Amino acid sequence: MAEKPQTFANHTRFDPFFHFFLLPVFGLGLILTLVHFFYHLRESDLRDNIHSFLLIVLAFAFVVLALKTRLYALRVQDRVIRLEERLRLMQVLPEPLRARIPQLTEGQLIGLRFASDAELPKLVERALNEKLSRTDIKKSIQNWRPDYGRV
Repeated sequence: MAEKPQTFANHTRFDPFFHFFLLPVFGLGLILTLVHFFYHLRESDLRDNIHSFLLIVLAFAFVVLALKTRLYALRVQDRVIRLEERLRLMQVLPEPLRARIPQLTEGQLIGLRFASDAELPKLVERALNEKLSRTDIKKSIQNWRPDYGRV
């Protein structure tokens, strides 16, 4: 099945299993353990309260685990994009701009990955001179180069 053309408006991506199942289940688990703990706090003995508190810790740990796992994957993806874009810029940019590649921020490199080779030199120069953000760069792209392999 062919994916629809990617643009600035539709380039963000959701992982249904992560965003619509895993996070809600872990979040709901944390909320329910908190409700259980505070609802039974006065009526239960110390052992039950310790057990309920440990369940809160466990539920919180699952939420943190899910979020950190996602953030680690995104961080690795950003590092790979940074490397890919530096290599691409070395091939596409003219010599005066090639010397300025180290001045690009990580956010700018990530934003530039969607630019076509034809518009890349002017966009890089603009990003450097105007200190464009990742979002500003993406909004400036005329010929969107899709990236369907994102996390």
